[in-house]
Amino acid sequence: MDTINPEVTTMRVPTRTATDSERALGTVRSIHLELLRRSGVSFPLRLWDGGRLGDPGLGFELVLNHPGALRAMLLPPTGRAAGEAYVRGHIDVEGDVIAALTVASRVTNALPIRTRLRLARQLIDLPASPERRALARARLPGRRHSPARDRAAIAYHYDLPQAFYEQFLDNGLVYSCAYFADPDESLERAQERKLDLVCRKLGLRPGERLLDIGCGWGSLLLHAAKRYGVRGVGATLSRTQAEAGRQRIKRAGMAGRVEIRLADYRELHEQFDAVASVGMVEHVGPENLGSYFGTVYGLTVDGGRCLVHGIVVNDPRRTRSGHGRDFTNTYVFPDGALFPAWRGVRELESARFELLDVEQLRPHYALTLREWVRRLEANHDAAVAAAGEPSYRVWRAFMAGSAAGFEEGRLGVVQLLGVKGRPEPALPFGRAWMQPVLEEEPGSKEASLS
Repeated sequence: MDTINPEVTTMRVPTRTATDSERALGTVRSIHLELLRRSGVSFPLRLWDGGRLGDPGLGFELVLNHPGALRAMLLPPTGRAAGEAYVRGHIDVEGDVIAALTVASRVTNALPIRTRLRLARQLIDLPASPERRALARARLPGRRHSPARDRAAIAYHYDLPQAFYEQFLDNGLVYSCAYFADPDESLERAQERKLDLVCRKLGLRPGERLLDIGCGWGSLLLHAAKRYGVRGVGATLSRTQAEAGRQRIKRAGMAGRVEIRLADYRELHEQFDAVASVGMVEHVGPENLGSYFGTVYGLTVDGGRCLVHGIVVNDPRRTRSGHGRDFTNTYVFPDGALFPAWRGVRELESARFELLDVEQLRPHYALTLREWVRRLEANHDAAVAAAGEPSYRVWRAFMAGSAAGFEEGRLGVVQLLGVKGRPEPALPFGRAWMQPVLEEEPGSKEASLS
């Protein structure tokens, strides 16, 4: 009879194959450890199985909703891919979304090329992401910055329901950088201060005519008419803004003093005592700055002033042409382009304006955007009811990314003030003449307007 040697006998134990989820957990942990080693930042993650990685004290948490979420966010390694992963719901950001984007930028910038390639190979091993939401990209016909294409670009950006913008803008619907006296000032007060800053720099006097290029909902026109006694004309390509702005003007009893035209500024053939262009030059394109300032010059009377307020890149060597397909150009500002501040100064002077003043408002826009993001998040349900969850996510990501850009100094916003010929009356010395003067509030030390 055969004997059994216990020393060589083996038992067959059933083996369990790791699931896709388990393999993905291992890969994500490995990537997270490598990011920590390279950047020194322990990025806070909540995984699809409820587990957590990273530092919970950074004020936010990135939520991976399925095993392929990190792949969807980081491949290809672009801001657009990350934004699309968020809008489609592959990932969520809980807490301070501006801090999340700031930290993500710091981590990414710390990675050498060799590390990025190694991480890409690991990301490819993660499961492919299930498609969740189809996204409506901007697809514009015609030649870039032709009047027809500009109308389509403006319609894509501004013709969301007004109720959506009301969820994050101030009561006056001012859709541009505010001007804060201190970081704790309310957005409403800071926006009123910015409107008055523009009016003071333009030296508006009763009876003068003001042109507002890209007038939005007419906030500057109404402020200038009420406080400075001017007659105002606004030009916009947004049908939604024009119609809503006209209603606001009518309700304010200013229909005989202020009008909004659905028109391209290039279609205007008259002159004004003052011309303002706030948050519109970004739509012009760097290659068209010369003709833009030339047109503004032609719209301004001799001795009249122009004020151009716009976002700039804070790198004098760079220009964002708007020809790419990054997240902002694809889903928010089609054809939107940025240039360094010196380009604006050069073109303003080349158009024969005399340069009177340049002011950098970068910290003010960082505060403005933080408040817009806070209000949008607080009004999530109403914003989604007005425009849908994808639009809410696009705008939350866009405004948070912009806030991070201003806070980190990659973006700026400047006001350029010029005069055609010699100013009449001559400018006083100092800068006090251009400082905003608001009506006194209870408990405020600010002087009231005379």
